[in-house]
Amino acid sequence: MKSTDALIAAWRQTVGRAKDAPAIFNTRGQVVRKFSEIEERARDFETKIEMFNAESVIAIQIGNHDDWPSILIACLRKRLAVLPLEQSISDQQRAAALRICRASAVVKAALSGGRPPEIVPLRTAASKPNWGENPPTLLKLTSGTTAAPRAIRFRSEQLLADCTQICDTMGISDADLNFGVIPISHSYGFSNLITPLIARGVPMVLSQDRMPRGVLADLACTDATVFPGMPVFYQTFCEIENVPALPKLRLCISAGAPLAIAVARQFRQKFNLPIHSFYGASECGGICYEHDVKNDVEGFVGQPMKGVDIEMDDPRAPASQVCIRSPAVGDGYFPESDQAKLGDGFFVPDDLLNKTANGFRIVGRTSDLINVAGKKVSPAEVEAHLMRFSGVRQAVVFGRASILRNEEVAACVVASPGVSEAELLEFCRRELSTWQVPKRVFIVDAIPVNERGKSSRRELAHRFAARHQRSPLR
Repeated sequence: MKSTDALIAAWRQTVGRAKDAPAIFNTRGQVVRKFSEIEERARDFETKIEMFNAESVIAIQIGNHDDWPSILIACLRKRLAVLPLEQSISDQQRAAALRICRASAVVKAALSGGRPPEIVPLRTAASKPNWGENPPTLLKLTSGTTAAPRAIRFRSEQLLADCTQICDTMGISDADLNFGVIPISHSYGFSNLITPLIARGVPMVLSQDRMPRGVLADLACTDATVFPGMPVFYQTFCEIENVPALPKLRLCISAGAPLAIAVARQFRQKFNLPIHSFYGASECGGICYEHDVKNDVEGFVGQPMKGVDIEMDDPRAPASQVCIRSPAVGDGYFPESDQAKLGDGFFVPDDLLNKTANGFRIVGRTSDLINVAGKKVSPAEVEAHLMRFSGVRQAVVFGRASILRNEEVAACVVASPGVSEAELLEFCRRELSTWQVPKRVFIVDAIPVNERGKSSRRELAHRFAARHQRSPLR
């Protein structure tokens, strides 16, 4: 019986059209999988998952492995829900995710090189979840309000819609070569690498080397044309001397965290390439894309993606939450739903957006506002002011607990040698309101980020709690 799954239908067309074409390259430019070989390995993997009932959950924790597309295709054919897990996830978080999602097995990379991934059955799921009328094909892991893991439910139709929006908006086709260093297990990597390969026949390079100099060398060696990256990569690329030429690279994308204007300018000057900001969310895929790269405003993320509608919650306010509507929006959270936030084709992010004549700008998050003795401080405003100080390359503002004022403003800054905390504090006092001025500015060599390239204000508040008199990072 032929599968009616939307992604499988798209894959049939892809493999029929590009059967003998290269699909996956290694970082030396060698072909490691043709499209026909992805299909062969998918058929082989199907025989290994026969014992699992339809609608069961299979977790995949194999990093950026050559067999990722094959395993996904096999699971789609067997009507199993895939739960991608990042390799860096802690044992405690992993155990919680497997338990909450009631996973029946984990696919893990083999200990010895060259062998295919191994399937490890689990006892965590006494029975498969009751999905109702719309069983998911993919569960994207995210954090709930209590920091406990929860999943977002997606059907193949929604994943295919996100792929269509990304490729059509960004102009990505099977003539391109994607460079895959961002984790496939993350929503960004899955949507920009895996689904374009399956549904559009866009080949990719898979990289395990996340060291920026190595990434640059591999970009040059493989002749990749599209680089889905994160701000941390672009910032470091700008600091590397004797960089290789990248004549084939035509499209640089930045997502996962805000891209500083100073970094974008420096990268363009050094590599003669613009960086296109891409704004999305795990719950709905792509939201906005900076197509023309002409804006010089911090936090600008461009115009809505094709097929995406953005509705301002309060059109009269300078910034407000928005409602995202698109065919790529997930069905809801699991195990507990939040129908006011996600479902029925809409998603309400926690981000605060400002609508301009040229597009949208992210100015903060509802959860980021700092309560200083009843006064609400937007970290983005203070960050923008700090970035205007000559020599400041990056700034993240956060709130620290204060006995007298509930919270106090603090900042973590990457700056040129010679820039002092006293100068920065005086610079803030001259133009900011008294309650907006940071109590401390910690000058560090690098702002800590996770493997998605994101910094956490909550984590910075913990690291730089009020008891610290000096920066623990420098």
